[in-house]
Amino acid sequence: MSAAVRKWLITGVSSGLGEALAKAVLSRGEVVIGTLRKPEQLAAFEALAPGRAHALELDLRDYPRVLDVVTAAAQRHGGIDVLVNNAGYGLAGALEEVSEREARDQMETNFFGALAATQAVLPSMRAKRWGHVVNITSMAGFMGIPGMPIYSASKFALEGLGAALAAEGGALGIRVTNVEPGALRTRWASSNAIVRSERVIEDYQKTAGAVRGGLEQMDGHQDGDPAKAALAIIAAVDAEQPPLHLPVHPSAWNTYRSVLQQTLEQLDTWRKVSEDILYD
Repeated sequence: MSAAVRKWLITGVSSGLGEALAKAVLSRGEVVIGTLRKPEQLAAFEALAPGRAHALELDLRDYPRVLDVVTAAAQRHGGIDVLVNNAGYGLAGALEEVSEREARDQMETNFFGALAATQAVLPSMRAKRWGHVVNITSMAGFMGIPGMPIYSASKFALEGLGAALAAEGGALGIRVTNVEPGALRTRWASSNAIVRSERVIEDYQKTAGAVRGGLEQMDGHQDGDPAKAALAIIAAVDAEQPPLHLPVHPSAWNTYRSVLQQTLEQLDTWRKVSEDILYD
């Protein structure tokens, strides 16, 4: 959809891709309702474009409040045209190292928060017979990353949610794009942003430990520009036929293609075993 003024709701606009996307959308004269966790950040966001930048204090781990706040925002602004489920964080730790609480916190933010926000905007999208839900997933949404299994699970879940919604909502004019970013130069990989499991098991140092070390080395050196990634997302929303999947980074595109090729090869290898299960 290309329109003079659209109303976007973007979660997690304080930094990184969310901030870049909010600024890009505002620069086009459109409206952004952005969520932030810290009350002291609200005024600065609204100052970006007075009257068009609207800040919401919101913790995505509070499912009922996300439903209430986003529903109220949709009603106040006459519906939401584009929802971007962007807010989230990474949890580093091997599967055996991660505690139940650490895993649940990860899923509450990365998946259930997005679920609640999506459920809250769908009524207005159905009523208008138009809307676009953009899920910011990850390369971890199409390949399991050792050392980040719960993060991977949260992104696989968001990918599945988006694919199912695309099938359910397509006839109602609701479109979905799952965005799979590669290495963008944000604070996502910083020591202040990544949560590390409290438990560390020596046997996993060559896998999970290597990932932890890699994140520290990568921080600040990523070659992906969040501002350009934001423009790619806007292009998908503007498109008459937007993609369900949008890798944004050469490494994301190449890795996605490689994963698909390897999957096809494995399917072919095991085809006879897979098919030979019917009644005689």
